[in-house]
Amino acid sequence: MNKPFTVLRLNARTFPIKPDERNILAVTGAEIIEVEHPDECERLAEVDAVLIVSAYLHASTVKRLTRCRIISRIGTGTDKIDVEQASAQGIIVTNVPDFATQEVADHTLALLLSAARKLKYYEASLRAGRRPFDTENIHRLSTQTLGIIGFGHIGQAVAARAHAFGLRIIACDPCLTEATATTQGVTPAKMETVLTESDYLCLLCPLTPATRGILAMPELMKMKRSAVLINTGRGELVNERDLALALKTGVIAYAGLDVFGETNVFSPDGFSCDHPLFGLENVQLTPHVAANSREALDEAQTRAAQAVADVFGNKSPQNMINLKELKKKV
Repeated sequence: MNKPFTVLRLNARTFPIKPDERNILAVTGAEIIEVEHPDECERLAEVDAVLIVSAYLHASTVKRLTRCRIISRIGTGTDKIDVEQASAQGIIVTNVPDFATQEVADHTLALLLSAARKLKYYEASLRAGRRPFDTENIHRLSTQTLGIIGFGHIGQAVAARAHAFGLRIIACDPCLTEATATTQGVTPAKMETVLTESDYLCLLCPLTPATRGILAMPELMKMKRSAVLINTGRGELVNERDLALALKTGVIAYAGLDVFGETNVFSPDGFSCDHPLFGLENVQLTPHVAANSREALDEAQTRAAQAVADVFGNKSPQNMINLKELKKKV
């Protein structure tokens, strides 16, 4: 009798398995090990598949997955997974790249509009019993420029929404073609141009070795003093200490942040709020919730589980991010 498959389901406390996800895995007859972090599992060598949300799978951990056939990311980014080591071991790595495109685009625009209309400031004023009359720093959006760094699915969805407010849109992405730019109604631009011309700058690119820390003080200094930075991509795209200093000293005016590099908002036991960004009034913070909706999270979990079921059924799963690397091994 064949030994049943074993699935390691990480982040089981912060993102518990839902019935539909469990049902998909049940069809394969798999045993499910539910833990938060991989170091809580003593049976890594027996695992046939890993389902992961926000935990880290470093190379040292991946090396212990000697029987694993697939690491399925319940979400988009795979920057916390050592994909190179997984590929070297012949492990398929998949993700769900478009599960929350609409939600993240909505949240990005929400942060932008909140900054544009100074909602945080006005609410604080109201709660203090004051009605500000200063409109010097409020501008009609149709007079403003939106810069987008990273023009994939989410970048294009943000642009579509921004058009409704009359914003001029410039976009920086090495994969952006003239045809796509024309179709999407944006102007292709180099990084330097996006930094210097944007009134609102949105970071929507994936975290890679090339994009890690792309915004630090030298780049922030090139931006307008009145500029607003919106980051719903990855926290590590920005040097957060430099950003905090830039906001404190007026290098840029404001920021709306949903992602963080130095603060683990996914910690099941809570997280410290002593980072310099938390003490600033000219920043709006949300705890990595841009992708949140019942529909999006349900879709992410079921599609990620289906990728595991496909591999167990000797089928090719969708969204194999290391397909080229695996082919080189054949």
